[in-house]
Amino acid sequence: MRIEITGLVPRDFGLTKAEVKSAATLFATRSQARVGGVWHEVAVHLIHDAESDEMHRAIMGIEGATDVITQAYDAIPPEVPGLFGELFVNVDQARRAAPNRRNWSVARELLLYVAHGMDHLSGADDHSPRDYNTMRRRELGWLKCLKLKGES
Repeated sequence: MRIEITGLVPRDFGLTKAEVKSAATLFATRSQARVGGVWHEVAVHLIHDAESDEMHRAIMGIEGATDVITQAYDAIPPEVPGLFGELFVNVDQARRAAPNRRNWSVARELLLYVAHGMDHLSGADDHSPRDYNTMRRRELGWLKCLKLKGES
């Protein structure tokens, strides 16, 4: 599986693109293992509020920026069947949300959005409180596998 990271990781997040890619690879591998099948490529686009609003309108028909937007595509014949996906991850939202969580860094918030998007790529949804809680437990479990600078 190929993971591509586009956009810039804000310097104050304390993460490198390589670290985001490593985390995204872990989350994609776990998500793929949960459902099986072939995953070819996932692009993780690090974007800001304006782009998030634009993508949210274009993909979901919903106005306003959000944390992560997930888009999955099927292979086009003669490609081998499998998943191609894109995650549009809002760095501005991560910066706003992280201070509202206890003992939580902006880096961890950003990576939570990546985990959440990968979980959605596997078909998980969070439409009901039960489904939301199931996804959140799984994603927090994935995050526990990471050791982030500046966190104990």
